[in-house]
Amino acid sequence: MSVCKIGVVGCGSIAQGIHLNILPRLPGVEVAAIAEPDPERREAACRKVPNAKAFDDYQEVVDLPGLDAVLIALPNALHADAAVTAFAHNKHVYLEKPVAIDLDEAWDIVEAWQSSGGKVGQVGFNYRFNPLYRAAKERLATGVLGDLVSVRSVFSTAAAWNRLPDWKLVRETGGGVLLDLASHHIDLIHFFFGQPVCEVSAAVLSQRSEVPDSAVLNLRLAGGLLVQTFVSLSAVDEDKFEFYGSAGKLTVDRYYSVDVEVAGPRRDEATRLKAIKQGLHSVAKSPYLLEKRRAVGNEPSYQAALGQFVTAAGGGGAAGLRPDLLDGYRSLRVVEAAEESVRTGRVVALTGGDEATIHRVERPLK
Repeated sequence: MSVCKIGVVGCGSIAQGIHLNILPRLPGVEVAAIAEPDPERREAACRKVPNAKAFDDYQEVVDLPGLDAVLIALPNALHADAAVTAFAHNKHVYLEKPVAIDLDEAWDIVEAWQSSGGKVGQVGFNYRFNPLYRAAKERLATGVLGDLVSVRSVFSTAAAWNRLPDWKLVRETGGGVLLDLASHHIDLIHFFFGQPVCEVSAAVLSQRSEVPDSAVLNLRLAGGLLVQTFVSLSAVDEDKFEFYGSAGKLTVDRYYSVDVEVAGPRRDEATRLKAIKQGLHSVAKSPYLLEKRRAVGNEPSYQAALGQFVTAAGGGGAAGLRPDLLDGYRSLRVVEAAEESVRTGRVVALTGGDEATIHRVERPLK
């Protein structure tokens, strides 16, 4: 495999804490350039990758000859311009989520990618690579829960608000909990079931500023499955899915689970003892605990996601690679539908799939 020369544009918290700690350790990767306008962050990034060329303008990296790929971790409002320019300069692109701040910009990115002659276009939905979520998808596919009835998820974080940059406090520059956290769980729902969301209703709470910091989304998938998701930048640390079916319940908690947990449909003593025994066996046998402990940020999905990207960009091939930029577009469709539901007080029905024009049908909330 040839060496993949990559440039990192935007050296804020995610790049400093994750990308620049992982990329130099991956085989066949050279971080050849970085871009960051803030001098202190740029200097800190240079300490992590001292051999990389440093710039204050991301355009200089995107235009750089001899570079194979660009990782874009800029403020959300800059995603579209940077990604479209990168594809125009024959670069592979890893784009942090959300892909853009609105669907028009997102489609510009998708079109630039589709016209790039086979360049890799991966979106930073890294949680698809978490071993627990992958195991949950596999168990669900076995039919262990019987007929699926509903899904409930929570993604929240404690005391995040005080650490957010100014651009995350304004919707027009890409702020708000729907873009920040809900986009991840929307993508995971697509990942688990391979079905589009066809109905969306939402309610939001804005306690810290005008941009929503908490939200509840009610979704219906094309196959009829009901999903409820709570997201918050002002609550406890939690990232959890619960899947309910006629034959039982499957639970996976990214922070506390050591394996997926499957419980029967009835709450009785035999079921409780079986669950305890199953839990003890999981703790004793789970490879996930060690993998999580060794991972940057205690989250193994980051390295797996970046590893897939650089392998493909370095010559491993982009065919069938997911999550791709259309996955980012699909997630943003649902976010925008949720925002529309909040504005209008209506359920927003989505039809179609990947087309640029998104057809919506509104009906009053009951």
